[in-house]
Amino acid sequence: MNHVVLYHPEIPQNTGNIMRTCAATDMFLHLIEPLGFSLDIKSVRRSAANYLEHVNYKVYKDWDHFASENAGDYFFLTRYGQKPPDKMNFNKEDKDVYLIFGSESSGIPKEILSNHLDNCLRLPMTQKVRSLNLSNTVAILAYEVLRQQGYNELFKHEPESLKGKDFLIK
Repeated sequence: MNHVVLYHPEIPQNTGNIMRTCAATDMFLHLIEPLGFSLDIKSVRRSAANYLEHVNYKVYKDWDHFASENAGDYFFLTRYGQKPPDKMNFNKEDKDVYLIFGSESSGIPKEILSNHLDNCLRLPMTQKVRSLNLSNTVAILAYEVLRQQGYNELFKHEPESLKGKDFLIK
């Protein structure tokens, strides 16, 4: 199974967008407190649209609480990482994959990252910007994992329950 982990997220709109991405990709969302917002429907509804009912998530009191309950391969996105995501192997048939992202203002603490240096990733970019938006990076990483895994059971065409795969030719 694939997972998205947000360590101390601060902006409800980012978390709402990430919830929508998790619903679209069938990834489980883990939120590590403190959160910079309330998880009530009003705070995240606009960006998560009407997909909240399709999001599986759990909230943890701290990093240790999360780590004690979740075994698998941890991958950390940090501007200090030295490997691009496409150089990692996310085909883990026997292990869960956890994509871990830090808070918008301060990222993931060095104390956590230093224990996982081989799995610290960076999205390549120019020196003109420090980082990309959190919800954008989650989407980029989620789809790289899924690409490597053949997109698992996701629809590769418009489902018949919506407009259907032949919509453009009708």
